[in-house]
Amino acid sequence: MNTRIDRKRLLIGTYILDKYARTEEHVRQLKEAGIDLVVCLRDADKNILDLLDKYGIGCVLCGVVPGWWGGDGENAGTMCEVNTLDRFVDGAAGFVDHPAVWMIDIGDEPSARDFNHIARIVSKMEELFPRQLSYLNLYPNYASVAENSASQALNQLGTVNYAEHIREYVEKVPLPYISYDFYVYAMGIGGLAKMYENFEVVAKACRETGRDFWYIPQCNGRNETDFTSANQMRFQAYCALCYGAAAINWACWTAGWWCNFILDSRGNKTEQYDKLKDVNAELRRLDARYMDYRVVSTHLVDFRNVPTVKNDSELKVVDELNCGFVRSLTAAKADGSGALVVGEMVGRDDPEKHALLILNATDFLDSENEKDPKANSVTVSFETPGRDVKVTCFTPDGEMPPEELVISKMGEENVAEKVSFRLDNCRAALVEIRL
Repeated sequence: MNTRIDRKRLLIGTYILDKYARTEEHVRQLKEAGIDLVVCLRDADKNILDLLDKYGIGCVLCGVVPGWWGGDGENAGTMCEVNTLDRFVDGAAGFVDHPAVWMIDIGDEPSARDFNHIARIVSKMEELFPRQLSYLNLYPNYASVAENSASQALNQLGTVNYAEHIREYVEKVPLPYISYDFYVYAMGIGGLAKMYENFEVVAKACRETGRDFWYIPQCNGRNETDFTSANQMRFQAYCALCYGAAAINWACWTAGWWCNFILDSRGNKTEQYDKLKDVNAELRRLDARYMDYRVVSTHLVDFRNVPTVKNDSELKVVDELNCGFVRSLTAAKADGSGALVVGEMVGRDDPEKHALLILNATDFLDSENEKDPKANSVTVSFETPGRDVKVTCFTPDGEMPPEELVISKMGEENVAEKVSFRLDNCRAALVEIRL
């Protein structure tokens, strides 16, 4: 990846900065909300690029080279005819480099039938734009697949299933990341299992090939009455981190698709601004410690209260987590239910370092928060494998104090310790375990 992106930090971006939101005050608001990257910046002049650079923000620039969108799949396999390599050479001839341009957009949601040509494009882009990285975003797993039936005449993915789509991408496209969007709140409870399945497929491909995982969640709503809550933003971001995400790119800052953006059509902050600012600040406070590790496996724990995941998918869920350096990890509410997404991590530079990123995923819809913010809090508990194991728990508020992180000896000879702490709904904690 090019040197303009710091891969040691969690990258936090957002989609769409329209012309009505490009004053210095608007760029300052981006920075204050924790944004590192503006994705799909169109019609950019030197003034906005200078402002972004002044505040340390990069962009994915559109319009330099031909764009592409897979759409409903009707154009699958035609990219090589439409976006010929000479058009990329022509685009490079008129390009004036700028330090705020970190990436250049080459397309969105292509069919696998176009991956061979995209590989040629990426190679040509490396030659033409040595300081920039090509930006390409993929379909989520609810895109259509090949079914030669009357009800499914079009095929977006270009493969028989989503796993094959991702497999062909990593085999053919030489980019150091996988990026895709998944808007679970547009789908509701019925999309939850597919969201986890999508995470699993992409995270596995990233781990196996050494790619970074880039995720696009929503901070806006599909309808005028849909206002994504701060907890819903937390759920999406922390869940992605539990699967090893290295970038979170929020959709959308100004008008892009759907409703209720971070800024309105006059460039003024909406109620969504402070929500996103608070969530990004939390992510940033966990950033360095999180990025000190890499996720090696992700577990869905104690999902007995999430029937769509338990019964309607092929996801592997466990009643308790036993992973070598912890055992009997569960979540409990007063009524005995709860759900955790747990990212099992090891140190990037020291495989002897172990940690867990734990998300309380009991109520991803955040349906009871307005009535009672503590309604779906859970008690996370687990046992350590032996004596003298040091356990430290971190939240965005800092290290958890002893009165909140309860550690008690077990057995007459203290052969193990039991650890427990409370975790509110859609909140996360990073637990370091030193053996």
